[in-house]
Amino acid sequence: MKSNTCPLDPIPTKLLKAAVSVLTEPIVNIVNTSLLNGCVPKALKIAVIRPLLKKSDLDSNNPCNYRPISSLLFLSKILEKIVTSQIVKYLNHHNIFEKFQSGFRTGHSTEMALTRVVNNTLISSDAGQISILMLLDLSAAFDTVDHSILLSRLGNLVGLRGTVLKWFESYLANCEQFVLKSNDSTPSIFTTVQYGVRQGSVLGPLLSHFILPLGDIIRKHNVNFHSYADDTQLYVSFKPDDPSHVVSLTNCFTSIKLWMSNNFLSLNASKTEVLVVGGDAKTLDIITPIFTTNDITFKCIDCVKDLGVLLDGKLSFVSHVNALTKSCFLQLRSIAKIRRFLCRRVSEKLVHAFVSSRLDYCNALLSSCPYKTVSRLQLIQNAAARIVTRTRKYDHITLVLKSLHWLLVCYRVDYKILLLTYKVIHGIAPAYLCETINLYIPGRYLRSLDAGYLKVPVINKTSVGGRAFSYRAPKLWNSLPVTVRNAPSVSVFKS
Repeated sequence: MKSNTCPLDPIPTKLLKAAVSVLTEPIVNIVNTSLLNGCVPKALKIAVIRPLLKKSDLDSNNPCNYRPISSLLFLSKILEKIVTSQIVKYLNHHNIFEKFQSGFRTGHSTEMALTRVVNNTLISSDAGQISILMLLDLSAAFDTVDHSILLSRLGNLVGLRGTVLKWFESYLANCEQFVLKSNDSTPSIFTTVQYGVRQGSVLGPLLSHFILPLGDIIRKHNVNFHSYADDTQLYVSFKPDDPSHVVSLTNCFTSIKLWMSNNFLSLNASKTEVLVVGGDAKTLDIITPIFTTNDITFKCIDCVKDLGVLLDGKLSFVSHVNALTKSCFLQLRSIAKIRRFLCRRVSEKLVHAFVSSRLDYCNALLSSCPYKTVSRLQLIQNAAARIVTRTRKYDHITLVLKSLHWLLVCYRVDYKILLLTYKVIHGIAPAYLCETINLYIPGRYLRSLDAGYLKVPVINKTSVGGRAFSYRAPKLWNSLPVTVRNAPSVSVFKS
């Protein structure tokens, strides 16, 4: 657990951790008493609100541009962490989690969610279909939750009863909070929280799964979807001469908007974005008039930001690479200015923290992208290597990268795909990703039957279907030596 200290903590968190051998027994008694009696101590239901600007370029004078992040007592976080651990075990055992909800779940990530969506879209494009992706903007989903509705859902959908449900009632009831801009500023007056779950709490993200049980609503309209916390994306694929699926998509949006209104939640229609993948100007002329529902006209745009990745209508990722290049070189310039004051070890840590992490984020999506696209990212890595090693501009970069033990960007992409593939094969990846890959089973017994090969699907275009995870993963996996494919654990496979 992190050592962040709340202003309400009687002693610094680091000191509390240092004295853990003495304090363990009283802390265990407090936690057990709370769980057995179904009651959360009042002192643990007070939060300090730290306003956090959503984006650095937003107007700091506008309160709407801030997130109300709650800073909680260390003991409160311990209690919530224990409850979260027990509830997650219960949910996994009874398979209650929404299959296509990846937010705040162990073994799930934004990259896995996007890999599924992009894979399905590329496969549809390879089959000559058009795909429409709609990104929903849910306004303040954490802040407007009705407690009675949430408790009802925990009882009826999750199956919580007795003392457990009583504990959640106590957890949500009569919580108090006050705003503190900085440690030396004057705190605001105390207010009672009547709606919402606290952002910044340990238990809040788990409760968000039951704030938005949209899966059943969306499935009724035969629309594909994927969610990450409160970021939900809808998508449909269809032949150009059959735009009826667009009607299903707009009807689905209307149903979601109505459901959210009935549950005291808000769907921001004006900020909902639509991306058409694989269509041309003629296609847009056909489907645009359909994108009107209840006096709301959805605007199709050329590029959308989905979970931190820029997607365009051709899924070329050119816009994403452009933005990534600009961001990484900005970070490198800052590191270069202070490089002479740093040792090599520290400078390499800075590069990994501010540059390599950006290059590796969702890089599995860049598989089989044109060399022109990926080469721009290689230039970033080359520049980073020169800064770390203080190598001159015209010195050959191959030996420099080798001395740092850095894989080339294209190999880092392949490595990420292979790592995801290993997790799929061994059942430690989400079910929705496991469905994209199948084992190769020959018609008759061959000695290669036990080699662990994967079935490579048939595609029409290597420039489209050949970039899909369901095609690229088996191709790369089958090229590995048997000893690597049979690695007993993830850590061994990585090494």
